[in-house]
Amino acid sequence: MNMNRLRIWTLAIASLVATLGAYAQEDQFLDSDGVKIRYIVKGEGEPVVLIHGFTASLDRNWKGAGVIDALAQDYRVIAFDNRGHGKSGKPHGGENYGKAMTGDVVHLLDHLEIEKAHIVGYSLGGIIALNFTVNHPERTISTVVGGQGYNPPGDPNSDIAIRIAESLEKGEGLRPLIELLTPADRPKPTEDQLKATNAMLASTNDVLALAGVMRGMSELTVTPEQLKKNAVPVLGLVGEIDPLRVTTLAMRAAMSNVTDVVILDGADHISAISHPGFTKAIQEFLAATSVAKSTGD
Repeated sequence: MNMNRLRIWTLAIASLVATLGAYAQEDQFLDSDGVKIRYIVKGEGEPVVLIHGFTASLDRNWKGAGVIDALAQDYRVIAFDNRGHGKSGKPHGGENYGKAMTGDVVHLLDHLEIEKAHIVGYSLGGIIALNFTVNHPERTISTVVGGQGYNPPGDPNSDIAIRIAESLEKGEGLRPLIELLTPADRPKPTEDQLKATNAMLASTNDVLALAGVMRGMSELTVTPEQLKKNAVPVLGLVGEIDPLRVTTLAMRAAMSNVTDVVILDGADHISAISHPGFTKAIQEFLAATSVAKSTGD
């Protein structure tokens, strides 16, 4: 190898090492009541907190879909792995979840010395975002509740979290959730499809931690009274054929100050995040509810 080629290879390797090092340094951690929470921060401007869905992570939910990069052009984006997920701590038992998941958002804002933020959640993250909003309105600029909404009393799927927890604890995977999220006009998953999905789940997650998340879900329930008192601007965002669309519409009917509900054409619960209208709707809503706009800055 001649000296010029050696020099080019050396520079390329050095550049790759530097790039990988910078990427690794994105990960930061905080202690939230004894549970390690992994988070990243990107961009400058008004803070936007992203809360991902069940079995996902900030990488799968927000990085992979390009949401972080898009929003970081105008905002200070803070994304984190929910406890029980990703690179965050994974305690077992429902007592470690529920309200503690909303508490993680509070601790993250405190840790970063942020007084108020826009809160964006999808699926499980939407449940957490809604709970955070009604319990901590003084810390919320605006809220996006994606792929989820409000489950009113008497909802036929009110026991779904317990059924998912029991299925996970028995080693039977996510059958109840997969069946729930399958659009009505599509065939139910086959046994082979369920086995393949559950094998992938078990290989990338702590199944008993996920069961704990489901065991704690009842603590995240919001009441009609809380929804009626809401003064925070809220956007509902859901796929057109997502079976959970009904919960988004129920939220609009029950909650004050829901400024809009955006229905993503042809999208189901899984595909909604990659829908071209998903990030666009969030960007438009954040721009409309920004503190800078309301103060005339």
